This record gives sequence, C-alpha cells and structure tokens, in this order.
Amino acid sequence: MTTWNMLTLVGQDKPGIVAKITMALFDAGAQLGEASMMRLGGNFTIMLMVKSDQSIEQLKESIASVVEQLQLSSSFQPIEAYLHHHEISDTRITVYGADRPGIVAKTTEHLLQAGFNILDLTSDVAGEESDPIYIMSIEGIAGEDPHDLDSAIVQIKADGVNIDMTTIDIMIG
Repeated sequence: MTTWNMLTLVGQDKPGIVAKITMALFDAGAQLGEASMMRLGGNFTIMLMVKSDQSIEQLKESIASVVEQLQLSSSFQPIEAYLHHHEISDTRITVYGADRPGIVAKTTEHLLQAGFNILDLTSDVAGEESDPIYIMSIEGIAGEDPHDLDSAIVQIKADGVNIDMTTIDIMIG
C-alpha cells in the first residue's frame, strides 16, 4: 500500500544535503511531494512529503547512510497528503522590530483575533548582535471583515514594531 509520510531532517548546514537525501529517496523508489527546505541559524532543515510502498522502517534504512554521513537527525511521520487542495494567500504582512521576546506570539495572536489565517511565516534576525532586528514575513488569508485586520495592524504597531500589509494579486487561469 502506498502511503505518504512527512520526512523531517535537521543538521548543520553543508553542501549536498538536498542532493544526497533526494537521490537516496529516488533510488528507493519514493515519490516526493511538497517540500520546505531552508537554512535556519546555521542549520539546514527539510520538511518533505514522501510517498512510497515501503514502510517507514524501510525508508529510514534507505536514507540511513546519508543521514549518518551528513550528521542529520531525521524522523518520518505518516500524514494525509491533501495535494492540490491549497488555499491561496491574499495578504502579505511584514513586521520589523527590535528583537525581543513576544514579537511572534503577540503579532500572530492579534492576527488570529482578526480572523487572519496564516499559511506561511518566515523570520530572520538581522542587524548587529548588540542591536538585533527581528524581521517576519507572513502570508495568509484575510478574514471576512477587513476592518478587523486594520484594527489588528494598529494593535501590532502599538506593540512597538513597524508593520506593512499588502494585498497579493494573483492572476489565475
């Protein structure tokens, strides 16, 4: 029986991680689905949908030598795939502020209360170590009442950060 699994890998960033892992999976006859792969703080992380007739144990064995060689931690988790059933973001929000605890929590809480559904969030820390700046980019779907989102933006600004909101125009068809 063919099933989907989420493969999560984390390790120190180095060349070849993506090529070696995906080749090992290809050699094992696995099909790849959606993926998120990025460097985070000197580490490289992968979340990758993998479809295979093999069991999780067999998939682990298929990539074991690469995982060991690259000193990665790995895990597989069975998932429902839901490919091609995506909501499309209609709003992008960018937040800049002095790095401090609570920026993500407070910002996302205000957005949730406004009915905003977050589909993607990335963040980075820039500036100097003595004066760090937190940068967050959020894409999602605005709630039914645009005034609620406008009110949330005002509240987020009151927390001492700069915030920009833009509508994403997507031409489909």
